[in-house]
Amino acid sequence: MSPRKARRRDDDQRPLGFPSGGEKIEEWPDGDWRVRPLSGASSGKQYRCPGCDQEILPGKPHLVTWPDWTGGDAERRHWHTTCWRKRLDRGPGRSRY
Repeated sequence: MSPRKARRRDDDQRPLGFPSGGEKIEEWPDGDWRVRPLSGASSGKQYRCPGCDQEILPGKPHLVTWPDWTGGDAERRHWHTTCWRKRLDRGPGRSRY
């Protein structure tokens, strides 16, 4: 007998490409943001952090964020956790996100 494949429920509203769990909404001066931590195991791609402009290497834990008011996949950004927490501390020229 072969193992059963996990199926996505039709009423599951999670964005595609994200593991379940851990997502929360954070309130910031620039609005509400959806924030989801990613473990190193769930990340197989390389990303560039908009906070420090450095690479987030595959397998490194980090955060994915997007504005709660749009919910759009195009607004998702991958951040180093520290960069996300300190993003509003930046001076002129700080990241848009």
